[in-house]
Formats: sequence, structure tokens, C-alpha cells
Amino acid sequence: MLFGGSTSAVLALLRETRTIPIVFTNLSDPVGTGVVASFARPGGNATGFAAFEYSVAGKWLELLKEVAPATRRVALVFNPETAPYAHYYLSFMEAAAPALGVTANAVSVRTVGEMEAALEAHAREADGALIALPDGFTLVHRGPLIALAARHRLPAIYSYRTHVIEGGLLSYGSVTIDLYRRSASYVDRILKGEKPADLPVQLPTKYETVINLKTAKALGLDVPPTLLARADEVIE
Repeated sequence: MLFGGSTSAVLALLRETRTIPIVFTNLSDPVGTGVVASFARPGGNATGFAAFEYSVAGKWLELLKEVAPATRRVALVFNPETAPYAHYYLSFMEAAAPALGVTANAVSVRTVGEMEAALEAHAREADGALIALPDGFTLVHRGPLIALAARHRLPAIYSYRTHVIEGGLLSYGSVTIDLYRRSASYVDRILKGEKPADLPVQLPTKYETVINLKTAKALGLDVPPTLLARADEVIE
């Protein structure tokens, strides 16, 4: 039995074995990255718990507009090498954008330098904001990303609370520790004889909203009391 907590880790395990059972958790897109054939029928030796469903992109856009109502242009920042599934999220963003009075655009970057140039260009026009796609690049390079958003005064929403803990404005995403807890049930079932191919990939059931009021103040944003009341965590 093997266990993986990231896409890169699980892909590495699959390169080593296609027979030993693998349980994974916290993957952004297990189908698009080839880890499983489908959510309902994984089909191989791996199954587990996905960190997001694509429709969450519409929720990110709604929350961003709620905390920064002047927003008119939103950039979806990602690295195409670590997030080949970005177009799925973008399609949900584009579907939700007209009703919110915004335009949504993909910003594809492969290095921190490219990210710096792209966000500088995005900030040249007024009423811009950004969404950081959940992928290894935006997580590993969260320091420069958060700093760039602050420097260019761009309201930003992230997928993980760690971004907000470190100075980001707002996050909305699945509760990671809950995914790990739930994954234990699949480990147990497989150890008792069930096959990964027969266990469907499951989606998150718990999401959390985290807001950094210090960052909001620095951006000149007044977070609505209704949003503060709904937040799971408020950093002051």
C-alpha cells in the first residue's frame, strides 16, 4: 500500500508501479493529469480524494467580487506545466463572469520572472484582480505571488489558507486535513481486500473561507460584515 498527497508524488509512484495499491489525497485534477481514468471508475491501482471540483472557480469569482466590488478584470494565474487542467477552471470562470460584470483571462506563467511581468502588465489598467489556481507553482512560489499582489494593489483570492496566513487577502478551498482523514477509510477498505479500481474518486465535502483583514485594510477594502460572518477564520 502506498499513499500520496500531491499530484507530482502520485505520478512518481505510478511510474514505479501499476500493481501496488495507491491512495491519494489533495489532488487538483486526478483525471486530467492521468492518475485515474474517471472519477466513477478509476480503472487502475490508484484512487482517493480530489481537492477541488472545477465549478469552485465560479465561487472564487463571486467571493472576489464581494470583497472587492470595483473589480472588472480578473486574471487566473497558473503554470501550464504544473496545472494542465487550468482550462477547466477557466471555463467555469468565464461562465460566471458576465453576471458579475467582469472579464476573466488566463495568465500562463512558467517562472517567477514571467509572473512578475504578467502581473505588472495586468495592473497597468484599473480595477484588476487575480485568482491563483491551485497548482504546485502557485503554492511553492506563494511568497513572490503574495508580494506582487500587494505591490500592485491587486485583490487576490487563493485556494489554500496558507496563502492568507502569509499575507494574502482571501482564500476559499477544501479543508485539507478533512481530506486526509477521509482517505484513511480507503486505506482501510483496500487493506481489507477491495481494489482501488472499484473505489470512486471522491470530492471534498468541507470548504473554508479565510480572510486577512490587515491585507484588506492595506488595499483600502472594507470587507462586508456578511462575508466576515460567513468566514471560517479572520486574521487581524
